[in-house]
Amino acid sequence: MTDQPRLPAVANRRAILDRRAIADRLAAAAPEEAGAILAAALAAGREEIGERLAAHPSNGRTAAAAYAFLADQVVRLAFDHAALRLHPTSNPAPAERIALVGVGGTGRGELAPYSDIDLMLLVGGHGGTTEKVAEALFYQLWDLKLKVGQSVRTVDEAIASAKSDMTIRTALLESRWLWGERPLFDAFEQRFAREIVKGHAAEFVAAKMAERDERHRKMGDSRYVVEPNVKDGKGGLRDLHTLYWIARFALGASSPRDMVAKGLLSEAEFARFDRAERFFWAVRCHLHRLAGRAEERLGFEYQPRIATAMRYADRPGKSAVERFMQFYFLQAKTVGDLTGVLLAQLDEQLGKKGRRFALPTFTRKPRHLNGFTIDRGRLSIPSDDFLAERPTRLIELFALAAREGLELHPKAMRAATAQARLADTIRDDPEANALFLSVLTDIKAPDTVLRWMNEAGVFGRFMPDFGRVVAQMQFDMYHHYTVDEHSIRAIGLLAAIERGEMAKDHPLSSALFRQLESRRTLYVAVLLHDIAKGRGGDHSELGEAIAYELCPRLGLDEGETETVAWLVRHHLLMSRIAFRRDLTDPKTIDDFVHVVQSPERLRLLVMLTVVDIRAVGPGTWNEWKRQLLKTLYEAAEERLRLGHVQHGRRERVAERQAALDEAMGWTRAAAKAHARRLPDSYWLAEQPALHHANALQVATAGARLGETRPSVEAAPDPDSGATRLSVFAPDRPGLFAAISAALARAGANIIDARIHTTRDGFALDNLLVLNGQGRAYAEGRQTARLAETIERVLADGQVPQPPPPLRVPQREEHFQIAPRVLVAENASNKTTVVEVNARDRQGLLARLARTLADRSVSLHSAHIATYGEKAVDVFYVTDAEGRKLGEAASAQLREALLEVARTH
Repeated sequence: MTDQPRLPAVANRRAILDRRAIADRLAAAAPEEAGAILAAALAAGREEIGERLAAHPSNGRTAAAAYAFLADQVVRLAFDHAALRLHPTSNPAPAERIALVGVGGTGRGELAPYSDIDLMLLVGGHGGTTEKVAEALFYQLWDLKLKVGQSVRTVDEAIASAKSDMTIRTALLESRWLWGERPLFDAFEQRFAREIVKGHAAEFVAAKMAERDERHRKMGDSRYVVEPNVKDGKGGLRDLHTLYWIARFALGASSPRDMVAKGLLSEAEFARFDRAERFFWAVRCHLHRLAGRAEERLGFEYQPRIATAMRYADRPGKSAVERFMQFYFLQAKTVGDLTGVLLAQLDEQLGKKGRRFALPTFTRKPRHLNGFTIDRGRLSIPSDDFLAERPTRLIELFALAAREGLELHPKAMRAATAQARLADTIRDDPEANALFLSVLTDIKAPDTVLRWMNEAGVFGRFMPDFGRVVAQMQFDMYHHYTVDEHSIRAIGLLAAIERGEMAKDHPLSSALFRQLESRRTLYVAVLLHDIAKGRGGDHSELGEAIAYELCPRLGLDEGETETVAWLVRHHLLMSRIAFRRDLTDPKTIDDFVHVVQSPERLRLLVMLTVVDIRAVGPGTWNEWKRQLLKTLYEAAEERLRLGHVQHGRRERVAERQAALDEAMGWTRAAAKAHARRLPDSYWLAEQPALHHANALQVATAGARLGETRPSVEAAPDPDSGATRLSVFAPDRPGLFAAISAALARAGANIIDARIHTTRDGFALDNLLVLNGQGRAYAEGRQTARLAETIERVLADGQVPQPPPPLRVPQREEHFQIAPRVLVAENASNKTTVVEVNARDRQGLLARLARTLADRSVSLHSAHIATYGEKAVDVFYVTDAEGRKLGEAASAQLREALLEVARTH
């Protein structure tokens, strides 16, 4: 076993807890008063440490050591109370000897405010007073509301447990004697070193790295998720602890600083380790205190408050919380860097002793290594000064790894990280830029290699504009990753589409790739589409200017440069049109085509849009979005190819009507009557499967002119993952307002609404809804109840009041959503288009629809989109006579809707 770990110093300990003074109070008090005395001492100690943390908010490790000291004193006092007062033994037998041992974080001497206190009672034997003391101790700690991880073991049992369980082995690695029989602990410590540690370093390292990888997988396998887990997330405290455990087990490091003496880290590298550890401990301590519990997820509700507590301030283009989180992710990146460094050094040292832990082997000989070497299957360098001899090798290292499909040896990564500044000298070097472009456009795994470049700090130095978005988060609930990670993921998705691996999910994009004139144009556009975020202003416009500057440097010609700049400027255009506009309106397509102008741009834009959405995070892509983008692409492609916005429209309507006739088996007269009843926009907006379902519903309802009985059907909608509600009822003012209010009162959330009015005075509305948990309703009783609710409301003939707005959840209250209402008179030839931006809350759509109805505005189409905490609802409306709204009516409507958006 190694020496006992050196604990961090804690200043003015008695101000936290004066153990002797408390012990005297316990001795003078009745036994039943012990709990109150200890509780008061614990509360006072926590308050003192909290004040120290507030005064020095970045000194997290000192706070962690102080909390551990407080826990030590409370545990010792409780142990003495149990062993000396409740169950005293004047001359304990060997079997009754007890050593109180801290393990895990308690043994390391670092605890967050509400961390578990991990204890092992090391006993000479079971029975006698041993069990009574243990029970009294643990009950006393539980009464103090402390979370205690406890075990009672003999030395033989502790050693056996360490042999069979790697988690226990790791916890016991940091064992620390706290109180009681020291010789008993010394005996355990000697056996642990002899039987557990000696000769088992390679096994321990392999197990810890496998455990780390599995933990990362469970946490999302990225250190750039925007609500990271401070303790267990990738790049968090547990990863730092893993490095220390490995160093301690394999080489006997007695403290993190001892990793320098053991040759695992340089002084500069340890300084980075130390800064990251101090920062993460500060964040974790603040997080526990704010949550009032052992909270490890750095949620949105805590991020602004911790940023304030740690004295971050707003800067132009970046809020305080975004600056705080960027520093968080930079520290997480540091942890990844240091992991590679330490493993490389450890592998080298263990290798000298013939005990290298397993690295992958490489069976084929790569071609043209240009002086680089292969070290057991990984690309490496022959000497530390190899990169500096010719700085373009810094980029060539990654280009060669991409071309040959090789992993980088930790030695090479360490050198690249240490010499990343070489990239400053070769930014304008044509060879270096060509090598970088080969990495970016590599079809095999560009995202993996670009991520290595980013981890080493080479990416941001070679391309400083990209360096500005490294570790930059966007403080909202829509984006799941930092800007750099989002862009790299998008590039990886693009390569997967090009390889044909996503043809099932993205058949259109997969087919379009084969038609591109310049694939590298698309890869560069994906890289640059968000590069100007965080600068203030419109990042699309700023990014366009950056593209004009960077593309020639990368070797793109004038035409490619112009195309990339256009794509960056308009990378949000297609999603905004597809998700917020009526795609059956010819004016929508006309306006879109006017901006796109060429089939090649259209092909590039649809693929950029797809990977941009997919790379936002899990759950942001669905079949419904795919269908909307496909519809927009097909309409625009036809317009560009044939030159007339209306060409083919009538033919598509006729084709869909004929397909329905065949499926229904109707008579010619019945089919013609149904076709005449519905406008062309219905046939274009809805898919054939829904044409069939709607036709059955209309036929079953037996609707004729003048009937008043509404019909509502609910069914799953596989394309969107939601529940489809089809409402067929006599049309009347406020119909949609009544439907949306009824659904809001039932706790349903409308995510899309397609409103159709028949020529004989009926409404046929198809809605997509989710329940309060954001899921589709279960078929059967739930969907039947939902349909019955709407039928009952419509039969009543009134427009019910929407439910009162719920209080904004705590995790969302820090997001600032500026309410905005835009009225576009020229976005449609026949209707006025109104767009409302507001915080997404229950009943918002119902209140907006009620406002429209109160002003006698006829609703023809509604398009609902949500982006995390933000709702964007678009309505196509006319006045009661079916005309566009006038200037005065538009202004009044805008103010009324804006009031709803503000107060909702």
